Amino acid sequence: MANTTVRGAQAIHGQNPQFLVETVIRNRIYESPYWKEHCFALTGMHILMYARNTRDGLMNEFPAETLIDKALELNSIGGVYGNQKPTEFLCLLLKLLQIQPEKEILLEYLRADEFKYMRALAAIYIRMTFTSIDVYEILEPLLKDYRKLRYRGMNGYSLTHMDEFVDNLLIDERVCDIILPRLTKRDVLEDNQDIGPRKSRLLDAMEGRSEQAGAEAGLTVVPITRWIWIRLANSLQITVRFEFSLSFT
Repeated sequence: MANTTVRGAQAIHGQNPQFLVETVIRNRIYESPYWKEHCFALTGMHILMYARNTRDGLMNEFPAETLIDKALELNSIGGVYGNQKPTEFLCLLLKLLQIQPEKEILLEYLRADEFKYMRALAAIYIRMTFTSIDVYEILEPLLKDYRKLRYRGMNGYSLTHMDEFVDNLLIDERVCDIILPRLTKRDVLEDNQDIGPRKSRLLDAMEGRSEQAGAEAGLTVVPITRWIWIRLANSLQITVRFEFSLSFT
């Protein structure tokens, strides 16, 4: 297949799917040893049935040279590291863009929840290629996945969590050194009745709603995911610094 997109692939956001990765990073991936040794000849053959068998514990039903096998070997997420070297995670993301698997295949990736890095790989691919409505409907349930993830970046390895990673995909413009396609705001989709309102645990906690109506103890604390606290803490720090700087002007 070389470095060309699979024949018959549909344009994504009006362009070749591989072009969703910036040219500089894409060329570094093509030149990386991991791509040449492990990704160059990977195909999507039998990938759907193999994904199902892997999820069900039938690990030896198909040949090992498929992309899903490499996804199972991932032990971290990330973009570039060291001297602008692409991570294995980034290489496999580009390979997914190259072979353009069907939607059902990506959903099988997500359903195999015991393989968290394969789930993260599918999540970022879905964010880059699916419509805004599909992105919200498919990725928002992953905000309940609190498992730890290793992130490899320019400063080495660090720790993050699946819910933080997915939240970044839904909010940030750049994740894993990839500029993400524009995502329609959720409130716009709600106003157009294209998607239903999302239930917010944070709103429930702030309004003091009880998880169990009629509980004798009164209000029950609603769990709030760590990524919400992080964003609240960051916003408070920005506010404090701004007010502190104004006091000296």
